Amino acid sequence: MSSAVQEAPTMDAFFGAPGPDPEIVAKARALQPLIREFAAQGEADRRVPEEVISAMKDAGLLHISIPRRWGGYGANFRTFIDTVAEVARADGATGWVSALLNSSTWFVTLFSDQAQEDVFGANPRACVSAVLSPGGPFVQANSTKSFERVEGGIRVSGQWGYGTGSLHADWSIVPVKTDEDENGLPINSLVLIPKADLEIQDTWYVAGMRATGSNTLVATDVFIPDHRIVSIGDLAGEKYAREWAEEDNYHASFVPVAEIILSSAQIGMARGAIDLTLANGAEKSVTYTVFKHAKESVVHQIELAKAQSEVDQAHFLAARTCAAIDSAARDRRPMTLQERARARMDNGQAAALSRKAISRCLSINGAFSFAEINPLQRFWRNSETASRHALVHPELGAEVYGKVLFGIEDPVQPF
Repeated sequence: MSSAVQEAPTMDAFFGAPGPDPEIVAKARALQPLIREFAAQGEADRRVPEEVISAMKDAGLLHISIPRRWGGYGANFRTFIDTVAEVARADGATGWVSALLNSSTWFVTLFSDQAQEDVFGANPRACVSAVLSPGGPFVQANSTKSFERVEGGIRVSGQWGYGTGSLHADWSIVPVKTDEDENGLPINSLVLIPKADLEIQDTWYVAGMRATGSNTLVATDVFIPDHRIVSIGDLAGEKYAREWAEEDNYHASFVPVAEIILSSAQIGMARGAIDLTLANGAEKSVTYTVFKHAKESVVHQIELAKAQSEVDQAHFLAARTCAAIDSAARDRRPMTLQERARARMDNGQAAALSRKAISRCLSINGAFSFAEINPLQRFWRNSETASRHALVHPELGAEVYGKVLFGIEDPVQPF
């Protein structure tokens, strides 16, 4: 497919932060034909085919930012988003799964050294899925109590929905209430559970992102040792449990990373939609006009230009956030409150811009955009679904940033 105007703009000198590793990004680009080949099957099966998962594992594309200590690339988060975008450019659901598996596996590196050894020691290619929200329609944790304190840890029973990538994960991270504060409010932690201790309930029947297999995880009286438990508040405050921290990514900011990885797949889907528009869409006639090819119509030219600009803007915002994350990690400093709030804002805007670009492509391509044989409708459904994720909600992101800019001490989210 044509991509003459699709290459990412050069911006790294402007940000003053390292750019992406081109060799890792190229590995994702090389897998695009395979990912496209299996995209329809993935949607029909409601899971990314194992042929694709195996190919990504073999290329190291599910361990992009995992420290070199554990056999990962140890790449910066700019490399992360650019690589995921190339995967999503071929298929949005596969890109979303790669984003969530990569980030969730990276979360393990913020747990204790023993927890990291549990996951990566025996299996350097281990992948981890995660559910971060303590709420949600499927969550039931012992009705009134999600844990029981026992010697050396806790025992947990519960259900957690939206377990993206869990079908391909060796471990899962889920939230559990582990204590109460002085006001009786819950203190929530993330706990790390091996696949053998979990049941996956088949609950993922949706209009978009069908291939992500975001089913419900079920634990029944599972023992979690203390070294596999971390407070969500500590993670948000960058008080990590890990001791060995000689690589930059051990110092990256948990919440901004959890946010920005979500817009990376959106950027890729928008680029994929433009690819299709530059190929078949450019050559179709414009019904009821004199134009034999859509590319000859000024209206269509303008819409394509706007779509391309919106994707470039989205990438610019995501790259700026990655520059802030990577620079702070390199300098071994916490991100400032304003940097964190801006990351939330920019993440939502990047997703909204990408969604708008895809919508323009639908109009350029006309009613055929919605034919089941046209991959464009899959990009549209996947984007419309994924861009409703709570952490990419643009209005909430704006509220978070606006409060910080005004100095209002009434946070919308823990940072």
